[in-house]
Amino acid sequence: MTALARPPGLVSLVGAGPGDPELLTRRALDRLAAADLVLNDALVPDELVRLAPRARRFYVGKRAGRHSIDQDGIHKLMIRAARRGDRVVRLKCGDPFVFGRGGEEALALEEAGIPFEVVPGLSSAIAGPALAGIPVTHRGLASGFVVVSGHAEAAYAPILGSLAPGAATVVVLMGLGPRASIASYLIARGWDPATPAGVVLGASHAGAATWTGRLDALGAAAVDTGDAELPGLLVIGAVVGLAATLAPALAAATPAAATANS
Repeated sequence: MTALARPPGLVSLVGAGPGDPELLTRRALDRLAAADLVLNDALVPDELVRLAPRARRFYVGKRAGRHSIDQDGIHKLMIRAARRGDRVVRLKCGDPFVFGRGGEEALALEEAGIPFEVVPGLSSAIAGPALAGIPVTHRGLASGFVVVSGHAEAAYAPILGSLAPGAATVVVLMGLGPRASIASYLIARGWDPATPAGVVLGASHAGAATWTGRLDALGAAAVDTGDAELPGLLVIGAVVGLAATLAPALAAATPAAATANS
């Protein structure tokens, strides 16, 4: 008697949000609990990976200057596991489709005929500023926002170069290292050097820190929690000025919120 072939598995491209397990979606928690294999990125905290107690775990993070598996290798891992019938969770910080290469992975899975789904996550581009008391839009201050990658000028210049000075809040992911260059780029294109700017480091993580000041001081901003692994972002625009009022109120309410949720 011939054994029946095991049906293909499912790949879930899951957004882990900014890192706090309480900010995961219910669907993300369900997929982690049922996973046979978790492929997690560099910035995903261990406590999130531990929410998949029965799964094999494979680290596929990419960090500058460190050897890591390439993107094609990640595709092959997902496809091979799914063809074995595994339930695979590809776990990424933030949202899979916001600088997470989730689109590339979805296309690779579709081409291979592998069933997949997208489980959106709370993007750090919005959650990071919000947790620091900075709304990315605010009536009378900013009616829109743009999100760019700061890893190279070629990535952010086409957008920031076409943006009128102060026309929208600018959120820069992967921009901590080149923050001086980004500030100089904006000022050279007409942004007021006194424009409020901020650095948000490790939003929702223990040791989170925020710096706020002027755009022309952004390059020298000192934000150090002693943990070089914490993710960070830049926020530039008038809305950053609201942090002076909102951040202390948020910090004061945090113990009460934790008690209410316990």
